[in-house]
Amino acid sequence: MAQLETYPVWDTPTRWFHWINVLCVITLTAFGLVILNASALGVGNPGKIALKTLHVRVGYVFTANLVFRFIWAFLGNRYARWRAFLPGGAGYLRALRRYTSALISGHPEQYAGHNPIGRLAVLVLLLLLLIQAVTGLLLAGTDIFYPPFGSWIAQWIAAPGIDPSTLVPYALETYDTIAYDSMRALRAPLVSIHLYGFYVLMAVVVVHVAGVVLTEVREGGSIISAMFSGRKTLARRPADADDRDGR
Repeated sequence: MAQLETYPVWDTPTRWFHWINVLCVITLTAFGLVILNASALGVGNPGKIALKTLHVRVGYVFTANLVFRFIWAFLGNRYARWRAFLPGGAGYLRALRRYTSALISGHPEQYAGHNPIGRLAVLVLLLLLLIQAVTGLLLAGTDIFYPPFGSWIAQWIAAPGIDPSTLVPYALETYDTIAYDSMRALRAPLVSIHLYGFYVLMAVVVVHVAGVVLTEVREGGSIISAMFSGRKTLARRPADADDRDGR
């Protein structure tokens, strides 16, 4: 019978990032879908403004959490650092081939941190999250004049004699028509990127969750519970374990 051993893997800040990110993505998705279908749901302008305000405020938490994770990738334990969760580096392609071959043969290697395929998935997820954060911040300024770009947008589109700080959404009579149309033209591709980026992100999230469940079933390692406890229980020494203290 295999001897089970427990390995410290995910440090506390990494676990907090993960679950805050999950909650933010779920909340943003809920608000976003209602905003997207506001007309069909009979939501008027006041309701849309309220929903967009909540969406943006949750977006600030989402963005701050993402920035924190990027910083923590320089400071966290060995499994939280860039070289441990992004593809690349010395020996990565060799490890990817070995892991893929073992997976196909039905005898997958166990990893304490992210396996080589998982590192590819993390890269895609982080890029998609970053795209959503950046485009969301830009759109927050064009939609409801929220920071960091809202003040500049308001100054751009305010009609002559109108104080930009008094602008509110959907008050077209207070906007300069030409400037507003130019702003909307600039905004259009950002909306498309944000919208289709969301669709791609949702697809990747589904694949990510399925991959985690499949890996848990086929390889063991208490992957899901480890994101709560920080520790993985493995039947054999993991391929990426050089240390036992997780540092």
